[in-house]
Amino acid sequence: MGFRARPFLRACASLLPLLVTTCAAAAAEPLFAPVLARDFPDPFILADSGRYVAYATNGPKGEPNVQTAVSDDLRRWTPARDAMPDLPRWARNGSTWAPEVLELERGYVLYFTARHRRSGLQCVGAATSADPLGPFVSAAPEPLVCQLALGGTIDASPFRDAEGGLYLYFKNDGNNPAADKPAEIWGQRLSPDGLRLEGAPVALLRNDAPWEGRVVEAPTMVRRPGGYTMLYSANDYGWQAHQRLSSYAIGYAACEGPLGPCRDAPDNPLLYSFNSRGAGCLSGPGHQAVFEAEGRSFIAFHAWAATPGCRPLEARRYLYVAPLGWDGAKPRIGPSLKPR
Repeated sequence: MGFRARPFLRACASLLPLLVTTCAAAAAEPLFAPVLARDFPDPFILADSGRYVAYATNGPKGEPNVQTAVSDDLRRWTPARDAMPDLPRWARNGSTWAPEVLELERGYVLYFTARHRRSGLQCVGAATSADPLGPFVSAAPEPLVCQLALGGTIDASPFRDAEGGLYLYFKNDGNNPAADKPAEIWGQRLSPDGLRLEGAPVALLRNDAPWEGRVVEAPTMVRRPGGYTMLYSANDYGWQAHQRLSSYAIGYAACEGPLGPCRDAPDNPLLYSFNSRGAGCLSGPGHQAVFEAEGRSFIAFHAWAATPGCRPLEARRYLYVAPLGWDGAKPRIGPSLKPR
């Protein structure tokens, strides 16, 4: 894809001005470094009573179902227990992806993707727990949402508006070869308990730009100063043997409200793969999540493990955390936190 050949100057210019003054200033260390150098894909971070709980897609060989890790400072992470050791009966083991958690007055709701036993497609479920570390449980006989006619459903992400309204965003799995349909990101209202969808789903974004390839996914709705922005990921998440760098990247869209309409930004992608002598190596940044910590906004995302020469190191995606600011509707990503 053409965007991978662009100079890194544009990405450097998007950094928070208070955190970095020039690209040359970052030459002593890479702009982005993982805070958790183990396989931890599709991350989500929840701030909880002075600590941070991170969730991720299932581990090697499908276990645990929902990876977790805990931190006091966002830089040092300790692996914790499987947040959902038992799946609901509609779900097959081995493909539990992209967990995200919503905190409510009476506890927590975990949204996850799993393989639907009956259809064989990926679908979205919801499970509850009194503890953010679980165990999350669900007795639901069927998924919360599964767009069978559109290839299935993945990457559910909850959102609470300033007025308290709840919404869920998800992607129909149209790029699934069995479906061969457009990939779209949808939004729908959630019930106050977070366990039921209300009203009709609204299509918000479609894979209609060259840099997106066949895929838009991993929606993250944010209430920013002055309005709403949806961040999302696009293109093939992998790092294929024939590629210099992964084509996976993060984009954004300005939205008029929680259910749109949304418009892709013309300067997408926002964060993409690069290999620079001054800025380091980053391959396949994506599946982002936005959270608040000590009065500031941060973005978490994964990227592929790489050698010092910026080649694939191993089939693992590491966890990154970086400050997030705003220039109108446009997110500004600063140099990442560094591990301790």
